[in-house]
Amino acid sequence: MENTNQYTNELINESSPYLLQHAHNPVNWLPWGDKALNLAKQTNKPIIISIGYAACHWCHVMENESFEDAAVAKFMNANYICIKVDREERPDVDQIYMNAIHQLGASGGWPLNALALPDGTPFYAVTYMAKKNWLRLLQYFHDLYRFEKQRLLSQAEHISSGFSQNEYVGFGNEIKSFDNLAVYDISKKFETLVDNLYGGMSGSPKFPMPNIYQYLLRDYFFNKNASTLEAVDLTLQRMLEGGIYDQIGGGFSRYSTDNKWIVPHFEKMLYDNAQLVSLYSEAYEQTKNENYKRIVYETSNFIQTELSNSDGAFYSSLDADSEGKEGSYYTWRFDDLKKIIDEENFPLFSKIFSISKYGNWEGKNILTLNHNLAGIERDFDISKDDLWMKISEYKDILLAERNKREKPRLDNKIICSWNALMLQAYIDAYRAFGDSEFLKIAIKNAKFIRTKFIQKDHSILRTSESKVQGFLDDYAFTIEAFISLYEITFEENYLNEALNLCKYVIAHFQSSDSSLFYYTSDNDKQLIARLTEVADNVIPSSNSVLGKSLFKLGEYFAKHEYKVMAEKMLSRVYQNMKSNPAYFSNWAILNLMFTYPLYQFGIIGKNSAIIRDEITKTFTPNVIFFGGSKNHSKLPLMDSKPIDSEINIYVCSNGTCQLPVQTAKEALRLIGLNGR
Repeated sequence: MENTNQYTNELINESSPYLLQHAHNPVNWLPWGDKALNLAKQTNKPIIISIGYAACHWCHVMENESFEDAAVAKFMNANYICIKVDREERPDVDQIYMNAIHQLGASGGWPLNALALPDGTPFYAVTYMAKKNWLRLLQYFHDLYRFEKQRLLSQAEHISSGFSQNEYVGFGNEIKSFDNLAVYDISKKFETLVDNLYGGMSGSPKFPMPNIYQYLLRDYFFNKNASTLEAVDLTLQRMLEGGIYDQIGGGFSRYSTDNKWIVPHFEKMLYDNAQLVSLYSEAYEQTKNENYKRIVYETSNFIQTELSNSDGAFYSSLDADSEGKEGSYYTWRFDDLKKIIDEENFPLFSKIFSISKYGNWEGKNILTLNHNLAGIERDFDISKDDLWMKISEYKDILLAERNKREKPRLDNKIICSWNALMLQAYIDAYRAFGDSEFLKIAIKNAKFIRTKFIQKDHSILRTSESKVQGFLDDYAFTIEAFISLYEITFEENYLNEALNLCKYVIAHFQSSDSSLFYYTSDNDKQLIARLTEVADNVIPSSNSVLGKSLFKLGEYFAKHEYKVMAEKMLSRVYQNMKSNPAYFSNWAILNLMFTYPLYQFGIIGKNSAIIRDEITKTFTPNVIFFGGSKNHSKLPLMDSKPIDSEINIYVCSNGTCQLPVQTAKEALRLIGLNGR
């Protein structure tokens, strides 16, 4: 087919949907790599490094205003070497220039536009700018580069020196032991941070931050502080009722722009939905709240319908925009709803979904679920079962209507770490509900990861389409998921794969002077700095995830040195974790693992799978599982444990096992729990 586009640049040869979106800009974009950097050095031009991702609303706005404008492009092409970066494909590059904008005292975000010397060292960085201001900025720095270059060189030197100076700022020295005093301090800190009216952390915008609530679930498990579980319940209930949750099609948006979870930033990311499936599954294990089960199943249906392929892989995201407007796919005009829902049903429908004539966002309605459904049952004289039948009926009607609209753009990039998060989500869903379909999906995805991402030398690729080498999060989340997959299958090949990946990480990512691990491998081409990801954010940090897996692998393979590594990692961030737990919540989970007793459940015999699935429906964050029905195990934990019985359950701790029992309830009772 003949190319009818007026412009085509070198991004046309890339696999990233985000880069391909910019392939027909009049800007002469180049992908990140040696060619672009060498060209900058040869021509002695400064660089524009523009970083974004496919679902980013403000990235689209800046593209439409500036990067598609011929006059703007002409100035950029004449005076700069222009590089486009997909932050999800190259988070290492994004990390460098996000660090730069923070050192300049500005808030980060996307699009992230860094101006750099020909060698890539940044001297300035900004996020979105309107066209007029963008041109003015480029002209200003173009003149500085020509006539006062030393000023830019000094600024670049100041920023680059800050990379190394700030790398381990605030990291403490190693400590010798952990105790529950830190747990108490962290719990008290979280009590001051939680929004007691709408859930989540106080203020706006509100991000789901699933790992915080996974920590609080564990804190409640160990300490039975009622306010901790109340904070989780309030948050999860308000999120599932709010506009951040797609009441029609399932799945969560990235965050809420307000403090009530009503108005989302409409992009839907795989990593958010994966973590929220895990969170709601664990919360269901604790509470048996049927709403949480519904959310897991509806979100899984969204993932399978919108973000999955036939090979078992998961795509990255759905755009915030469609038809050129943010949120147009998800919002409803009052008059249109009155035409879609018949007159008899409209009063009940509008009450259920909080519909108003004036809307709740820009004159339109974002559907939210009424918090007081019991009151609606009473006011409309309808039973709970009949009300939910009506809710389901209304959803089907609106979904059919919405399917006629132009859908948001799909980023079909397949990222290793995000797929591992989704794999973990299906494992957690299987543990909570015992649905074999969840296990089937998990095993299929694990096969995809092993086939498409993991190489023969146990290195990992970042995406399934490019040859970008994996980063620490790709390894950490895959290791964690494969350990978990072993625990629900007792297939030791998953555990052995996790061990081999861990050995690779230790060989190629470990920093000798910090007890932590770099984000990039020593096999990667070095950037201007080699940074370490430590703080837990919307996704837990790769170091905290790896620390938890080192702890578990140390237990499984009797590798004491692995647990020592995890202990040293935690000790380096211990003070940060205590003072600012919202950004160290996954580290706080690792702290719980060191603070409270850990049990090993050996479930061995012909009926091991049945008993294992029965036990794992109970929330047991203080237990790791091993076992099986075949006599081929090489795990140290399986030594001297006969497998010729129908079932034996060994409850072990500190290297000592109690006499075996034969039922799930007996095993759970030995650690002070009642099986559900």
